[in-house]
Amino acid sequence: NQVFGEKQTLTSASVNAAGDTVTFVWDTVESEFGGRLPVRVTLTVSLRGDQVLFSPEVDNQSPYVVENVYCPYLGGVRPASDADWLRTFTYGYASAVEWDLWPRYQNVRGYYGVDYPTQFGGSMNAGTPASPYCLLRSGTQGLYVGVADPSSELTAWHTELRPGWENSMDSRVPSADSISGHAVDLRFAAVHVPFVAPGEIRRLTPVALQAYEGGWQAGTDIYTRWRDSWMKSAAVPDWAHEPHAWQQLHINSPEDELRLRFADLPQIGADCARHGVKAIQLVGWNDGGQDQGNPSHDPDPRLGTFAELQEAIAQIQAMGVKVILFTKFVWADRATDWFRTELNKLAIKDPYGDYYHFWGYQYQTATQLLDINTKRLIPMCFLSEEYLQVCEQEFQKILDLGADGMLFDECLHHSPALLCFDESHGHRYGAPVYAHDRYLVERFRQLAADRPDFLFAGEACYDWEMEQYQLSYHRSENRNHVALSRYMLPEMPFMTAVTGFNDRNMINQCLLNRYIISYEPFNFKGRLDDYPLTLAYGKAMDQLRTELREYFWDGLYRDSCGASVTTDDGSVHQPFSVFRRRDTGEEGLVICNYEDEAISVSAALESGSPKPLSQYRLVDDPAWHAIAQGITIPPHSAAVVV
Repeated sequence: NQVFGEKQTLTSASVNAAGDTVTFVWDTVESEFGGRLPVRVTLTVSLRGDQVLFSPEVDNQSPYVVENVYCPYLGGVRPASDADWLRTFTYGYASAVEWDLWPRYQNVRGYYGVDYPTQFGGSMNAGTPASPYCLLRSGTQGLYVGVADPSSELTAWHTELRPGWENSMDSRVPSADSISGHAVDLRFAAVHVPFVAPGEIRRLTPVALQAYEGGWQAGTDIYTRWRDSWMKSAAVPDWAHEPHAWQQLHINSPEDELRLRFADLPQIGADCARHGVKAIQLVGWNDGGQDQGNPSHDPDPRLGTFAELQEAIAQIQAMGVKVILFTKFVWADRATDWFRTELNKLAIKDPYGDYYHFWGYQYQTATQLLDINTKRLIPMCFLSEEYLQVCEQEFQKILDLGADGMLFDECLHHSPALLCFDESHGHRYGAPVYAHDRYLVERFRQLAADRPDFLFAGEACYDWEMEQYQLSYHRSENRNHVALSRYMLPEMPFMTAVTGFNDRNMINQCLLNRYIISYEPFNFKGRLDDYPLTLAYGKAMDQLRTELREYFWDGLYRDSCGASVTTDDGSVHQPFSVFRRRDTGEEGLVICNYEDEAISVSAALESGSPKPLSQYRLVDDPAWHAIAQGITIPPHSAAVVV
């Protein structure tokens, strides 16, 4: 039963004495099917420097729940007159998610469920808190839209193309202002999902709009300036702040490979010590293996005893290698008796009282790869105090094993759930399930208060989670990867997977974006000596950035801002990144060549740099060369320029 804003009659509008705030009031609203309803809507629109803030309030005295509020809701969005394209830009899995708006409009929802081509993010990047801002951008300018309060209430980003495509085969936006008698209208909205109950008054999250000039970095800078006004990143143990590399190792799954017993793990520690790898992320050590038995963190008895795992960890630590245990608290394994008899009542529930299902992951056998016997995972409610206590009990086992840290897998989402409707958990109807993501880890950190070097790591932590997490791991094997998390938090440790057997390009990407290498031969089921080419190049890269750490480890990461790199024919070359020394302000570049042929490029800094660029060297060649005759980079190589 919808209430369309353009059909409502305004009750009043008033301007404050300073002239920078207007308050609009609708005492009642006219709905499409329920007649006039006693729902009072107050919208405050304020100018704050270069921003305009939209702050809505809903006073719901009707017998119905107010589920969605579109505010602000912009019509007639158009690209700049000189733009070649217009896109949305949001956060997703440590990188950016971009969808075309014009000249093609990228529909991401089934046409059967909407009247117009539509964009809504999925559960991992729908909106706050995981994706707290959105850009409508061209290559040189854009509009920033972001929440203006650090609230975990769900605010999602939405666009639609009315009346639809001119040509559906290539998703073409109509070129004229109207087509077949219908106005052409590209709309954008911040969609609040508050579930305001009858008799309830709710202030919704304010949303800020600001125009900017420049690339996506300029729009993101608006967000980071606001975030820095209230959030401080977690302090990182000294060992994790140094240039170093990890190995990730999987030893069991729901299909029961039982690859290594706990007593065999010191062999892996010896490999790491020999190759200078600082830490092991151990996966599948828990009862049932990776993605089975959740949220249990008992060691799998078929791999050895608790004491044997504890002893193996101690032996590895004596070699100077850290042991980080893979953990998972988001899900419960539906197939366990624990879930069927106890935990089911603590699962996130939908409006019908049923728990949500996550499809799960397939391992190893044809039976499971065909999705026949996959373990289904159920998202659990972090708003339930009873479930938080279960998590604390399981986390204590990590501490008792003597591990150097945990890596919380899939801490970034609760897919497919966004809200929980089970009030028996102690929260309101339709409460946002991301609200306690940081609170849970805060409680874990209290349990580990006597372990200052214990590392709290997570998978692709969204920005706000880095208030509690000290390292974030992701996979970024994409030549067009946008290092958005790195740009938003240039000083924090981020790590990515390196799986190829001569994976020079991924090693180069680690240098480019100051990522820690996670060595993962045979898809994190092998040993370091299984891929000597990758290992040798990775060592050379880490040696280089250790020698030049003032630039490429301790320096301020600026993505491509502040420099230009061009090929011999004058074309822009990508990828490259800029690092600014914090002591002198001098800038250095990393330039990658992902191609199969050598390239020659020129590099220059923007005016105002303390010193010009003068010399370069390659990752695996220590000889320095003057840049006056150009920078030659062999295939699958990278150069640093200082």
